[in-house]
Amino acid sequence: MDWLRASAAQQGRAIMAGLLDPIDQTEAYLAAIKAHPDARRIYARVTAARARSEAVAAHDRAKLEQRRGLLDGVPISWKDNIDSGGTVTEAGSRLLEGRVPRKDAIVLARAARQGTICLGKTHMTELAFSGLGLNPRTATPPNALDPDLAPGGSSSGAAVSVALGLAAAAVGTDTGGSIRVPAAWNGLVGFMPTRDSLPEKGVVPLCRKFDVVGPIARTVEDCAELFALMAGTRAADLAGADIAGRRLMVLDGLPFEGAEEGPVAAFEDAVDRLARAGAQVTRISSDWVAKAMPLSAALFAPEAYGIWRAQIEDAPELMWQPILDRFRSGAGVSAPDYVAAWESLVRIRRKWIKEVASGHDAILLPTVPILPPNAARLMADGDEFVRANLLTLRNTRIGNLLGLPVCTLPTGHPACGISIMGHAGRDGHLLHVAAGAEAALAVA
Repeated sequence: MDWLRASAAQQGRAIMAGLLDPIDQTEAYLAAIKAHPDARRIYARVTAARARSEAVAAHDRAKLEQRRGLLDGVPISWKDNIDSGGTVTEAGSRLLEGRVPRKDAIVLARAARQGTICLGKTHMTELAFSGLGLNPRTATPPNALDPDLAPGGSSSGAAVSVALGLAAAAVGTDTGGSIRVPAAWNGLVGFMPTRDSLPEKGVVPLCRKFDVVGPIARTVEDCAELFALMAGTRAADLAGADIAGRRLMVLDGLPFEGAEEGPVAAFEDAVDRLARAGAQVTRISSDWVAKAMPLSAALFAPEAYGIWRAQIEDAPELMWQPILDRFRSGAGVSAPDYVAAWESLVRIRRKWIKEVASGHDAILLPTVPILPPNAARLMADGDEFVRANLLTLRNTRIGNLLGLPVCTLPTGHPACGISIMGHAGRDGHLLHVAAGAEAALAVA
């Protein structure tokens, strides 16, 4: 078995059974990273000394039968906007060049206390403000399915590190789709938990009211285990997860507008397989989604620019122009318009729960309505970059606006994901539904 491409949970069970040693596995990952021709485009920094120290400790616990949990001794990667004490953490931005936090972010510290091994920090979009994953100021990771294509972002290196067998799993962040887009475009599972379900202390912010930390991995089980470690709770019990009898609603309308044939066909095929596995599938379009989406311009960029304005305007030349323009687009939104947009969004969220989501276990939609574009073309054509970025994040942003947890699963079609959107605060329920869907899609 190729243990570098095994799921994190499989590796954990192999350590438990004495079939795999944390030291050997860590060295194998470090060697694979060193040998990979695109490693410098994927990892911003490899924390080899830390990884080896943590691996020795995990090895000793395994020998003494004192493992702290399923993922004790499993090596994972961390997005470069999540603080790691004593290690440069720059959030993909030259504005933060040489920034060294004194201690780990809470989510990293919790995962480390439970025995996970930190392999290093992965490249990302500048300050996490794009869904395409391009970053000419630091590095653009290659799409794992086709290196000429955009990897998806902003957690680009996180997803690629897992897809290429350079980490067992990864932790990223999601403000408008930054976990789910790269997961879908690299054939992985991505989980955005409910906002505020994980602590954000030590995470470099983009928009505090939307930022969410979450895992990217090979399986729903891996995501559930990592989420639990970071939350300091017990992982959801996914045993016996079955999609049969689940009430699923396809969100028609907006998620399909302007969509390419490939992602739509992959989505419909996946929905058909879920229905054949016993899911009760209905379809509905919602005016509340259509009313929420226009609020994006008054919510995301103004907060992001408000947080970063001083640093940006002190040295705007350090930023790539498309990202700089996106930040500055928030400057023209007035405080009354920002407050009014939030008031409208709160009302829409209540209406969504009362009139749409109640009565369904989960909502289905294509994760991304387009396939990953050619990276070189996006770099050369500013208008195309803007168009592709907005469309790439269109579907994923629905979950952020409505304040819902979302899990994206591979459909079996390259770079095409199906999103399963749950109910706020019911992350365990969503993971259970997603695990049932994952099982059905794997055998259908």
